Amino acid sequence: MTKTELIDHVAEKTGQTKKDCNEIINTTFDSIMEYLQQEAEKEQDSRDNVQIIGFGSFEVRDRKARQGRNPQNPEETIMIPERKVPVFRAGKTFKETVKDN
Repeated sequence: MTKTELIDHVAEKTGQTKKDCNEIINTTFDSIMEYLQQEAEKEQDSRDNVQIIGFGSFEVRDRKARQGRNPQNPEETIMIPERKVPVFRAGKTFKETVKDN
């Protein structure tokens, strides 16, 4: 399902216009990304996540620096720097819905 298909589906289910649904969905995604961006700037111990009960949670995790292979020269090892990555964990209801079907 693409974002456009999601907007169409929500508009059909709610009776709202596609324009209104597009604005709501974009605002929701933007709000989640803005919040996680703010959390990424904090120390790891003080970070919060975005939790949507029944759906899942979004959080920022630190990925440690590690060694890797240069894809253009597989014999050469390179250091991949530490970085922050967004992570989604499905909630219990979401997992059960997918598992049961």
